[in-house]
Amino acid sequence: MTVTDVEEAAMHRALALGENARGRTSPNPPVGAVILGADGTLAGEGATAPVGGPHAEVAALAAAAEAGSDVTGGTAVVTLEPCAHTGRTGACTDALIAAGIAKVIYAVDDPNPVAAGGADKLREAGIEVVAGVSDLDARNGALRPWLHAVETSRPFVTWKFAATLDGRVAAEDLSSRWITGPASRADVHEIRSKVDAIMVGSGTVLADDPSLTVRDAADEPTGRQPLRVVLDRRHRVPQTARVLDNSAETLVLDTAVPRFALKALHDRGVRHILLEGGPTLAGAFVEARCVDEVVAYLAPKLLGAGPSALGHAGIGTIADALTLDVTSVTPLGDDIRIVGRPRWHGIDE
Repeated sequence: MTVTDVEEAAMHRALALGENARGRTSPNPPVGAVILGADGTLAGEGATAPVGGPHAEVAALAAAAEAGSDVTGGTAVVTLEPCAHTGRTGACTDALIAAGIAKVIYAVDDPNPVAAGGADKLREAGIEVVAGVSDLDARNGALRPWLHAVETSRPFVTWKFAATLDGRVAAEDLSSRWITGPASRADVHEIRSKVDAIMVGSGTVLADDPSLTVRDAADEPTGRQPLRVVLDRRHRVPQTARVLDNSAETLVLDTAVPRFALKALHDRGVRHILLEGGPTLAGAFVEARCVDEVVAYLAPKLLGAGPSALGHAGIGTIADALTLDVTSVTPLGDDIRIVGRPRWHGIDE
Protein backbone atom coordinates (compact mmCIF):
# COMPACT_ATOMS: atom_id res chain seq x y z
CA MET A 1 0.00 0.00 0.00
CA THR A 2 1.21 3.49 -0.77
CA VAL A 3 0.69 6.77 1.02
CA THR A 4 0.08 10.19 -0.45
CA ASP A 5 2.42 13.17 -0.15
CA VAL A 6 -0.02 14.69 2.35
CA GLU A 7 0.02 11.53 4.47
CA GLU A 8 3.82 11.38 4.27
CA ALA A 9 4.00 14.99 5.49
CA ALA A 10 1.59 14.13 8.29
CA MET A 11 3.92 11.34 9.41
CA HIS A 12 6.86 13.76 9.53
CA ARG A 13 4.74 16.05 11.69
CA ALA A 14 3.77 13.11 13.93
CA LEU A 15 7.44 12.24 14.40
CA ALA A 16 8.14 15.84 15.44
CA LEU A 17 5.25 15.75 17.92
CA GLY A 18 6.65 12.55 19.42
CA GLU A 19 10.06 14.17 19.74
CA ASN A 20 8.50 17.10 21.61
CA ALA A 21 7.01 14.65 24.11
CA ARG A 22 10.31 12.84 24.72
CA GLY A 23 11.22 12.61 28.40
CA ARG A 24 7.71 13.29 29.72
CA THR A 25 5.78 10.09 29.01
CA SER A 26 7.59 7.13 30.62
CA PRO A 27 6.80 4.36 31.12
CA ASN A 28 4.57 5.06 28.11
CA PRO A 29 6.15 5.71 24.69
CA PRO A 30 6.47 9.27 23.30
CA VAL A 31 4.08 8.97 20.37
CA GLY A 32 2.88 11.64 17.95
CA ALA A 33 -0.41 11.55 16.03
CA VAL A 34 -2.01 13.61 13.27
CA ILE A 35 -5.66 13.35 12.21
CA LEU A 36 -6.56 14.27 8.62
CA GLY A 37 -10.13 14.94 7.52
CA ALA A 38 -11.72 12.97 4.69
CA ASP A 39 -10.55 15.74 2.33
CA GLY A 40 -6.94 15.43 3.50
CA THR A 41 -6.85 18.65 5.49
CA LEU A 42 -5.42 18.81 9.00
CA ALA A 43 -8.12 18.16 11.59
CA GLY A 44 -6.13 17.72 14.79
CA GLU A 45 -2.80 16.64 16.23
CA GLY A 46 -1.44 15.49 19.57
CA ALA A 47 1.24 13.63 21.49
CA THR A 48 1.29 11.26 24.43
CA ALA A 49 0.62 13.07 27.70
CA PRO A 50 2.43 12.32 30.97
CA VAL A 51 1.44 8.99 32.49
CA GLY A 52 -2.27 8.84 33.31
CA GLY A 53 -3.12 11.32 30.56
CA PRO A 54 -4.42 10.61 27.05
CA HIS A 55 -2.39 8.80 24.44
CA ALA A 56 -1.46 10.59 21.21
CA GLU A 57 -4.40 9.38 19.14
CA VAL A 58 -6.93 10.40 21.77
CA ALA A 59 -5.24 13.79 22.19
CA ALA A 60 -5.35 14.37 18.42
CA LEU A 61 -9.01 13.39 18.23
CA ALA A 62 -9.79 15.74 21.12
CA ALA A 63 -7.97 18.57 19.33
CA ALA A 64 -10.02 17.90 16.20
CA ALA A 65 -13.25 17.95 18.19
CA GLU A 66 -12.27 21.20 19.89
CA ALA A 67 -11.60 22.75 16.48
CA GLY A 68 -14.99 21.57 15.22
CA SER A 69 -13.41 19.34 12.57
CA ASP A 70 -15.33 16.37 11.17
CA VAL A 71 -13.03 13.33 11.20
CA THR A 72 -15.56 10.85 9.84
CA GLY A 73 -13.90 9.02 6.95
CA GLY A 74 -10.59 10.61 7.86
CA THR A 75 -7.08 9.26 8.39
CA ALA A 76 -5.02 8.85 11.55
CA VAL A 77 -1.24 9.03 11.12
CA VAL A 78 0.62 7.70 14.17
CA THR A 79 4.26 6.90 14.96
CA LEU A 80 3.40 3.68 16.87
CA GLU A 81 0.74 1.04 16.28
CA PRO A 82 -2.39 2.13 18.20
CA CYS A 83 -2.80 0.15 21.41
CA ALA A 84 -5.58 -2.40 21.78
CA HIS A 85 -5.69 -2.67 25.55
CA THR A 86 -7.20 -0.72 28.41
CA GLY A 87 -4.80 0.38 31.14
CA ARG A 88 -4.83 3.73 32.89
CA THR A 89 -6.63 4.97 29.78
CA GLY A 90 -8.90 3.34 27.21
CA ALA A 91 -7.70 1.55 24.09
CA CYS A 92 -6.73 3.92 21.29
CA THR A 93 -8.18 1.53 18.74
CA ASP A 94 -11.61 1.92 20.32
CA ALA A 95 -11.34 5.71 20.16
CA LEU A 96 -10.36 5.64 16.47
CA ILE A 97 -13.17 3.24 15.59
CA ALA A 98 -15.74 5.30 17.52
CA ALA A 99 -14.60 8.48 15.75
CA GLY A 100 -15.30 7.00 12.32
CA ILE A 101 -11.70 6.97 11.14
CA ALA A 102 -11.43 5.14 7.80
CA LYS A 103 -7.65 4.74 7.51
CA VAL A 104 -4.78 4.38 9.97
CA ILE A 105 -1.13 4.82 8.99
CA TYR A 106 1.57 4.03 11.51
CA ALA A 107 5.36 3.68 11.59
CA VAL A 108 6.36 0.99 14.11
CA ASP A 109 4.65 -2.21 15.25
CA ASP A 110 4.07 -2.21 19.01
CA PRO A 111 6.46 -4.81 20.53
CA ASN A 112 4.70 -4.73 23.90
CA PRO A 113 2.66 -7.96 24.08
CA VAL A 114 0.20 -6.32 26.46
CA ALA A 115 -0.70 -3.53 24.03
CA ALA A 116 -0.05 -5.17 20.64
CA GLY A 117 -2.75 -6.30 18.23
CA GLY A 118 -4.15 -2.88 17.46
CA ALA A 119 -3.69 -3.20 13.71
CA ASP A 120 -5.68 -6.44 13.59
CA LYS A 121 -8.46 -4.93 15.67
CA LEU A 122 -8.67 -1.93 13.34
CA ARG A 123 -8.80 -4.16 10.26
CA GLU A 124 -11.55 -6.24 11.85
CA ALA A 125 -13.54 -3.02 12.21
CA GLY A 126 -13.18 -2.37 8.47
CA ILE A 127 -10.46 0.28 8.77
CA GLU A 128 -7.67 0.35 6.18
CA VAL A 129 -4.29 -0.02 7.90
CA VAL A 130 -0.89 0.86 6.44
CA ALA A 131 2.10 -0.14 8.58
CA GLY A 132 5.81 0.61 8.40
CA VAL A 133 5.69 4.16 7.03
CA SER A 134 8.90 5.99 8.10
CA ASP A 135 9.67 2.97 10.29
CA LEU A 136 13.44 3.61 10.42
CA ASP A 137 13.02 7.30 11.26
CA ALA A 138 10.65 6.41 14.07
CA ARG A 139 12.91 3.69 15.47
CA ASN A 140 15.90 6.03 15.48
CA GLY A 141 13.94 8.93 16.95
CA ALA A 142 11.95 9.54 20.10
CA LEU A 143 10.73 5.93 20.32
CA ARG A 144 14.23 4.41 20.36
CA PRO A 145 14.79 4.32 24.15
CA TRP A 146 11.29 3.01 24.81
CA LEU A 147 11.55 0.30 22.16
CA HIS A 148 14.91 -0.74 23.61
CA ALA A 149 13.42 -0.96 27.12
CA VAL A 150 10.51 -3.11 25.93
CA GLU A 151 12.81 -5.47 24.04
CA THR A 152 15.51 -5.80 26.74
CA SER A 153 13.65 -5.08 30.02
CA ARG A 154 16.22 -2.43 30.96
CA PRO A 155 16.48 1.30 30.31
CA PHE A 156 18.36 2.73 27.34
CA VAL A 157 21.68 4.20 28.54
CA THR A 158 23.32 7.25 26.98
CA TRP A 159 26.83 7.85 28.29
CA LYS A 160 27.81 11.52 28.10
CA PHE A 161 31.27 12.91 28.78
CA ALA A 162 33.27 16.06 28.10
CA ALA A 163 37.00 15.77 27.46
CA THR A 164 40.02 17.45 25.96
CA LEU A 165 41.39 16.23 22.65
CA ASP A 166 43.81 14.00 24.54
CA GLY A 167 40.91 12.39 26.38
CA ARG A 168 41.24 14.05 29.79
CA VAL A 169 38.11 14.84 31.81
CA ALA A 170 40.05 16.84 34.40
CA ALA A 171 43.53 18.28 34.89
CA GLU A 172 46.23 16.68 37.01
CA ASP A 173 45.01 18.71 40.02
CA LEU A 174 41.48 17.32 39.27
CA SER A 175 40.09 20.71 38.25
CA SER A 176 37.55 20.37 35.43
CA ARG A 177 35.45 23.56 35.30
CA TRP A 178 35.07 24.20 32.46
CA ILE A 179 36.55 21.84 29.85
CA THR A 180 33.94 22.60 27.22
CA GLY A 181 32.30 25.87 26.24
CA PRO A 182 28.80 27.28 26.81
CA ALA A 183 27.33 25.83 23.60
CA SER A 184 28.25 22.30 24.68
CA ARG A 185 26.93 22.86 28.19
CA ALA A 186 23.63 24.16 26.82
CA ASP A 187 23.39 21.08 24.63
CA VAL A 188 23.85 18.84 27.67
CA HIS A 189 20.89 20.53 29.36
CA GLU A 190 18.83 19.89 26.25
CA ILE A 191 19.69 16.19 26.48
CA ARG A 192 18.91 16.17 30.19
CA SER A 193 15.46 17.58 29.48
CA LYS A 194 14.64 14.55 27.32
CA VAL A 195 15.71 11.70 29.61
CA ASP A 196 13.99 10.06 32.56
CA ALA A 197 17.00 9.92 34.86
CA ILE A 198 20.57 11.20 35.28
CA MET A 199 23.02 8.82 36.94
CA VAL A 200 26.36 9.39 38.68
CA GLY A 201 28.46 7.57 41.23
CA SER A 202 29.32 8.75 44.72
CA GLY A 203 32.80 9.70 43.53
CA THR A 204 31.40 12.34 41.19
CA VAL A 205 29.21 13.73 43.97
CA LEU A 206 32.20 14.02 46.31
CA ALA A 207 34.50 15.52 43.68
CA ASP A 208 32.16 17.94 41.90
CA ASP A 209 29.02 18.30 44.05
CA PRO A 210 26.81 18.54 40.93
CA SER A 211 23.14 19.52 41.05
CA LEU A 212 22.22 17.29 38.06
CA THR A 213 19.28 19.48 37.08
CA VAL A 214 18.07 20.96 33.80
CA ARG A 215 19.05 24.63 33.85
CA ASP A 216 18.70 27.64 31.56
CA ALA A 217 21.29 30.13 30.33
CA ALA A 218 21.10 31.94 33.67
CA ASP A 219 21.92 28.64 35.42
CA GLU A 220 18.43 28.43 36.94
CA PRO A 221 16.45 25.16 37.10
CA THR A 222 13.76 25.07 34.44
CA GLY A 223 10.97 22.80 33.26
CA ARG A 224 10.53 19.14 34.13
CA GLN A 225 13.42 17.71 36.13
CA PRO A 226 14.55 14.11 35.56
CA LEU A 227 15.13 11.73 38.43
CA ARG A 228 18.63 12.05 39.90
CA VAL A 229 20.27 8.69 40.64
CA VAL A 230 23.40 8.17 42.72
CA LEU A 231 25.12 4.81 43.08
CA ASP A 232 26.55 4.89 46.60
CA ARG A 233 27.51 1.41 47.76
CA ARG A 234 29.79 2.74 50.51
CA HIS A 235 27.34 5.38 51.79
CA ARG A 236 29.75 8.25 51.18
CA VAL A 237 27.32 10.93 49.95
CA PRO A 238 26.88 13.63 52.60
CA GLN A 239 23.45 15.01 53.43
CA THR A 240 24.70 18.45 52.39
CA ALA A 241 25.29 17.34 48.77
CA ARG A 242 23.46 19.45 46.19
CA VAL A 243 22.11 16.32 44.57
CA LEU A 244 20.00 15.82 47.72
CA ASP A 245 18.36 19.26 47.63
CA ASN A 246 14.72 19.84 46.69
CA SER A 247 15.42 20.89 43.07
CA ALA A 248 14.45 17.43 41.85
CA GLU A 249 13.72 13.93 43.11
CA THR A 250 16.79 11.85 43.98
CA LEU A 251 17.22 8.11 44.34
CA VAL A 252 20.33 6.79 46.10
CA LEU A 253 21.02 3.13 45.31
CA ASP A 254 23.16 1.01 47.59
CA THR A 255 24.91 -0.83 44.77
CA ALA A 256 27.76 -0.60 42.28
CA VAL A 257 26.35 -3.24 39.93
CA PRO A 258 25.01 -1.65 36.69
CA ARG A 259 22.49 -4.35 35.86
CA PHE A 260 21.00 -4.32 39.36
CA ALA A 261 20.66 -0.55 39.23
CA LEU A 262 19.13 -0.67 35.76
CA LYS A 263 16.55 -3.25 36.84
CA ALA A 264 15.57 -1.15 39.84
CA LEU A 265 15.12 1.88 37.62
CA HIS A 266 13.19 -0.04 34.96
CA ASP A 267 10.81 -1.24 37.68
CA ARG A 268 10.23 2.43 38.56
CA GLY A 269 9.22 3.23 34.97
CA VAL A 270 12.55 4.72 33.86
CA ARG A 271 13.18 4.08 30.16
CA HIS A 272 16.11 6.39 29.32
CA ILE A 273 19.13 7.15 31.50
CA LEU A 274 21.84 9.74 30.97
CA LEU A 275 25.05 8.38 32.49
CA GLU A 276 27.16 11.32 33.67
CA GLY A 277 29.46 9.62 36.16
CA GLY A 278 33.23 9.59 36.14
CA PRO A 279 35.69 7.14 34.55
CA THR A 280 35.10 4.35 37.09
CA LEU A 281 31.33 4.24 36.65
CA ALA A 282 31.62 4.59 32.87
CA GLY A 283 34.09 1.71 32.81
CA ALA A 284 31.75 -0.50 34.80
CA PHE A 285 28.88 0.20 32.39
CA VAL A 286 31.04 -0.46 29.35
CA GLU A 287 32.36 -3.70 30.84
CA ALA A 288 28.79 -4.81 31.56
CA ARG A 289 27.77 -3.93 27.97
CA CYS A 290 25.15 -1.56 29.31
CA VAL A 291 25.96 1.49 27.18
CA ASP A 292 23.68 2.01 24.17
CA GLU A 293 24.81 5.42 22.99
CA VAL A 294 27.88 7.60 23.54
CA VAL A 295 27.77 11.40 23.37
CA ALA A 296 31.26 12.90 23.56
CA TYR A 297 31.96 16.63 23.79
CA LEU A 298 35.57 17.28 22.75
CA ALA A 299 37.23 20.60 23.51
CA PRO A 300 40.25 21.87 21.51
CA LYS A 301 42.49 21.68 24.56
CA LEU A 302 45.40 19.50 25.71
CA LEU A 303 46.25 18.62 29.30
CA GLY A 304 48.74 15.78 29.05
CA ALA A 305 47.83 14.44 32.50
CA GLY A 306 44.77 13.86 34.62
CA PRO A 307 41.97 11.27 34.65
CA SER A 308 40.80 9.89 31.31
CA ALA A 309 37.17 9.67 30.21
CA LEU A 310 36.99 5.90 30.59
CA GLY A 311 38.39 3.82 33.42
CA HIS A 312 38.92 0.08 33.54
CA ALA A 313 36.36 -1.50 31.20
CA GLY A 314 37.55 -5.08 30.93
CA ILE A 315 39.43 -4.36 27.71
CA GLY A 316 42.95 -5.78 27.75
CA THR A 317 44.02 -5.69 24.11
CA ILE A 318 43.43 -3.60 21.02
CA ALA A 319 41.53 -6.46 19.44
CA ASP A 320 38.90 -6.12 22.15
CA ALA A 321 38.50 -2.36 21.76
CA LEU A 322 34.88 -1.24 21.68
CA THR A 323 34.11 0.16 18.24
CA LEU A 324 31.48 2.86 17.79
CA ASP A 325 29.40 3.52 14.72
CA VAL A 326 29.48 7.31 14.51
CA THR A 327 26.02 8.72 13.77
CA SER A 328 26.79 12.44 13.91
CA VAL A 329 29.61 14.95 14.26
CA THR A 330 28.44 18.45 15.18
CA PRO A 331 30.44 21.65 15.86
CA LEU A 332 29.26 23.42 19.02
CA GLY A 333 31.09 26.71 19.42
CA ASP A 334 34.77 25.77 19.69
CA ASP A 335 33.89 22.18 20.62
CA ILE A 336 32.82 19.12 18.67
CA ARG A 337 30.02 16.76 19.67
CA ILE A 338 30.38 13.16 18.47
CA VAL A 339 27.52 10.70 18.85
CA GLY A 340 28.15 6.99 18.38
CA ARG A 341 26.55 3.62 18.94
CA PRO A 342 28.51 0.66 20.31
CA ARG A 343 28.76 -2.16 17.81
CA TRP A 344 27.21 -4.54 20.31
CA HIS A 345 23.88 -2.66 20.17
CA GLY A 346 21.16 -5.25 19.77
CA ILE A 347 23.61 -8.06 20.61
CA ASP A 348 24.26 -9.74 23.96
CA GLU A 349 21.72 -7.50 25.73
